[in-house]
Amino acid sequence: MTYQITVQPSGRHFESQAEETILTAAIRAGVGMPYGCKDGACGSCKCKKLSGTVVHGEHQAKALSAEEEAAGFVLTCCATAQSDVTLESRQVTDASAFPIKKMPARIASLEKKSADVMALRLQLPAIEPFRYHAGQYIEFILRDGSRRAYSMANAPHTQTQAPGIDLHIRHLPGGKFTDHVFGAMKEKEIQRIEGPFGSFFLREDSDKPMVFLASGTGFAPIKALLEHIQYQTAQAPSQTARPIHLYWGARRPSDLYLHDWVQAQLALMPQLHYTPVVSDALAEDAWQGRTGFVHQAVLDDFAKLNDFEVYACGAPVMVDAARSSFIAQRGLPEEAFFADAFTSEADKQAH
Repeated sequence: MTYQITVQPSGRHFESQAEETILTAAIRAGVGMPYGCKDGACGSCKCKKLSGTVVHGEHQAKALSAEEEAAGFVLTCCATAQSDVTLESRQVTDASAFPIKKMPARIASLEKKSADVMALRLQLPAIEPFRYHAGQYIEFILRDGSRRAYSMANAPHTQTQAPGIDLHIRHLPGGKFTDHVFGAMKEKEIQRIEGPFGSFFLREDSDKPMVFLASGTGFAPIKALLEHIQYQTAQAPSQTARPIHLYWGARRPSDLYLHDWVQAQLALMPQLHYTPVVSDALAEDAWQGRTGFVHQAVLDDFAKLNDFEVYACGAPVMVDAARSSFIAQRGLPEEAFFADAFTSEADKQAH
């Protein structure tokens, strides 16, 4: 049994089998539905059902509450269609999305950036360039079939010089994949990856000023966005650059593992404003900058966000707090908040 899924306002449509989730069917059809954990834990794939019937599999209440489900919202990662379904998702783009590919990738280099962050460089097959949007991510396919997702930290135009992608991987002790990265992984090792995935990328048809909000290694896709904007600006110097207000939150100053890189970009990007925020500074850190929660720093600095776009990436608790407070307290339009929540395997188990 197959059902027709239509996504408005883009008009994209695809077929879904009765036993598969709507998100699985969308990915197979190359339709870029928004999602994060693919496990009913983060709520990134939540969208409004305009017509039709779905049944939800197991999911966390924080991702989709009973009230939201009653109001017609669905989690596409764990919803299966029982009829033809029409959904509303303004993040779905037209048919020009890049194809998703599986490929081998060689570990080109490993460089520790802080006590628990590794910069990993993957060398890709040189047959044809890997095409993606800055902000998207790839998944490692592990030997047992499980997957781990990491955002590209370099912009797509860098593929023309050397086909490869940069990743920022945080060590989660006991984590099947990150224990390997920090313990046993060697250069030249081969891994299998698939991508690109995700709907977290720059909306280039807008001229609104932007807030970039990152926590921890959520900075990786933000770095790719910054590189991409720099490149685009160089290609069309006559265009007015959109102001960018970057807020990067971390526990300790040492966790701002590319702080010097950002400082160097300030000289190259006059439109960029940078505010690092530390939540747990100790006396020996001698931290003179902003403290507290990174989303609160934005609330403190902006009385209104009506005319902004926000790109937020990092821990789900930060992304959720930013989304709700920016919309409710600062007038940010709901459709102007773009996010990628980094949901770990441990987060998914914490029902």
